[in-house]
Amino acid sequence: MGEFQPEGHSFGPSGLPGRRSLLAAAAGLAMTGLAACAQQPAAAPAPVPAPVSTPVVEEAGQHPVVPETRPEPPSRSQVVAEFSGRKPVEWGLAVTGVVSKTPSTHAVLTFDACGGPQGSECDQRLLQTLRKLNVPATLFVNGRWIKANPGLAAELAADPLFELGNHGFRHQPLSVNGRPAYGIPGTANAGEVYDEIMGNQDVMERLCGKAPRFFRAGTAYYDDVAVSITNALGLVPVSFTVNGDGGATFPAPTVAGEVNKIGAGQGAGQIVISHFNQPAGGTAEGYARALPGLLDRGVTFARLGDTLPL
Repeated sequence: MGEFQPEGHSFGPSGLPGRRSLLAAAAGLAMTGLAACAQQPAAAPAPVPAPVSTPVVEEAGQHPVVPETRPEPPSRSQVVAEFSGRKPVEWGLAVTGVVSKTPSTHAVLTFDACGGPQGSECDQRLLQTLRKLNVPATLFVNGRWIKANPGLAAELAADPLFELGNHGFRHQPLSVNGRPAYGIPGTANAGEVYDEIMGNQDVMERLCGKAPRFFRAGTAYYDDVAVSITNALGLVPVSFTVNGDGGATFPAPTVAGEVNKIGAGQGAGQIVISHFNQPAGGTAEGYARALPGLLDRGVTFARLGDTLPL
C-alpha cells in the first residue's frame, strides 16, 4: 500500500503437521499501517486471577494438554472435501462472520507478534506497562515467533493477565484462491487454509495446555470461505475496530492518539490491534501515554475470551 514496500518473508519449515496440521478497509493511517504487519509475514481494570505457580517451561510443547469439551475438528482431507468447491464472494477486513467488536462493556487490547526475520523480537516495555497497570490483553502469536521465542512464549502462556490467540503458521492472508493483501500472497486453497490455521494451532495447544479459541489471519484479511473453514475448525476469526499502531509504524504520539479513541464514549466492545514484536517502534511509549488517562476516565479492559460467550 502506498509508499510501503513489503519486506521478505521467511515462511518457516516446509513440513506441516498432518491431521491438525470491521470495519471496511480503513482509510488513511489505519489501512497504511496494517501494511507494516503484512511486511513482517472505569473502574479498575477487569479482575485478573491469581498468578500461576507452575514454573515456566523453557521449550514450547511441554505444557500438559487439558482435555477439551469441544468437538474434534475435521481433518485436512475433510476440510478439502467440504470446502474446495466453494467460491468466495467477500474479501477484506470486515467479512461476514469475522469479529471486529464484542458485546462487552470492556475494551479489548490485542497485540500481534508476526514472526519472521524482522518480526520475532519482543517489546518488553509494552508488556511491563500492561503488567504495571494490570491491563489484560489478548496476544496473537505466529508460529515463526513461537519457534524463535519458545521460553518467552511459555512465560506469556502462563501469565493470567494475558490470553494467547493463533496468528497463523506463516502469517498469510486467509483465502482459498491465493488472493494477496499488501503484496503478500494468501493461502491458495482450502488445504492451505487448514495448514495455516492448524499448523500453529497444534503448537499452541501444546504450549498453552488447551487449544486457542481465537484466530487472526496475517494482515487480518479473510475471504468468506476461509472464515467458514476457521469456524469449522473451532476457532473464531478476529479483526479489529481501532488500528492502534499501524503495524508498529506509528510514532508514539500517533499511537497514543489512536488508542485514546476508545475513551471518547466508544470504549465498550472496541477491539484494538497493535503489536508487541517491534520494540524499536512507538507502540510501548504510546500506550504508556494513553492507558493511565483511559483508566482515569473509567475505560475498562478485558481479554477477548472474557468478552465473548463460548
